[in-house]
Amino acid sequence: MATLWDELTGQSEAIAIVRAAAERPSADNESAGSSMTHAWLITGPPGSGRSNLAFAFAAALLSPGTPEGDAAARRQVQARTHPDLTVLSTEGVIIKMESVKEVVARSQYSPSVGRYRVVVVEDADRMVERTSNVLLKALEEPPERTVWILCAPSEADLLPTIRSRVRTVRLRVPSVRDVADLLVARDGVDQGVAERAAREAQSHIGMAHRLATNAEARARRQETLTTALGIRSVSGAVNAATRLLGIAGDDAKAISEERDAEEREGVLRSLGLEPGQSIPNGLRGQMKSLEDDQKRRATRSLRDGIDRILVDLTSLYRDVMMVQLGREGTVINRELLPELRHAAASSFPAATLATMDAIACARTRIEANVAPALAMEAMLVSAIRR
Repeated sequence: MATLWDELTGQSEAIAIVRAAAERPSADNESAGSSMTHAWLITGPPGSGRSNLAFAFAAALLSPGTPEGDAAARRQVQARTHPDLTVLSTEGVIIKMESVKEVVARSQYSPSVGRYRVVVVEDADRMVERTSNVLLKALEEPPERTVWILCAPSEADLLPTIRSRVRTVRLRVPSVRDVADLLVARDGVDQGVAERAAREAQSHIGMAHRLATNAEARARRQETLTTALGIRSVSGAVNAATRLLGIAGDDAKAISEERDAEEREGVLRSLGLEPGQSIPNGLRGQMKSLEDDQKRRATRSLRDGIDRILVDLTSLYRDVMMVQLGREGTVINRELLPELRHAAASSFPAATLATMDAIACARTRIEANVAPALAMEAMLVSAIRR
């Protein structure tokens, strides 16, 4: 029988910690020997499964009497409709203070059907300091049966005062083999395709799933790498920057369109309308609000698409460096090995390292709102190989 924890690949130690906590009878039992506490922080690199563990833990806490997860509670948590579950997430660059205040107010309610009220905060690192202080007050004076579960890449991304009030569970990067096995078991992907996707995604579970199941996503990634390897001049670097931004836009659009269509259909269904049916005037405000949210998400999705390209380019030049150092067995993009050897022979390790530094610099600049086109052009000039 499938359990809550089956899709959390490579995280046995973290699962053991939260399962033990979910078996405790109540959140207010925080004696010295108790494994349960009112506030948790799940950290780990992108793609390690922070949110997946958070929601599995939430389902276990909200399930009556079993850490394996009651089927009905699991379905409600998966749909984010459980009456005792509150989720704070954002598709924007930061989490707004108004959103945090609203969630803090809801955290004061007693559970309606379960043992706990659970509040999951995804991307807790996206709060500015004054917003974090609003959350801090809620953590300092927690209601008796409310459990907070925060997610962030690392403890350093949160205020020290918040870190001192949470119990941290650290996730590790799962192995390529673990991720590939998950794709085969969960998604029915061919073993070879799954292994390549997991390797190229560098064990990022979400990206591995996308590469394994979406041929267009694989093609865009391949074009990204071959475009970078083909840069021979400054004008070529400028043209490559334009093309890579176009690929990022295509990727972001593909992700957004699929998700937007599903959301719109779900909202129409909840309003009792069929697809294609005209929307009554009284309901147009709700649809307008959804459209506004989707536009904001599209902006974030484009930035994420650009960052994915920079991560892929980092893996490319890391491979060039490995070839230059005689370590071909550690190459990530094995299907491009002939091209990697050619690129390695046309430069020195110091130049390759400078390109990797330029990619890291471009990521920092784009995060600081430098125009992506300018940051990409400056970065790709360092990638010229004659």
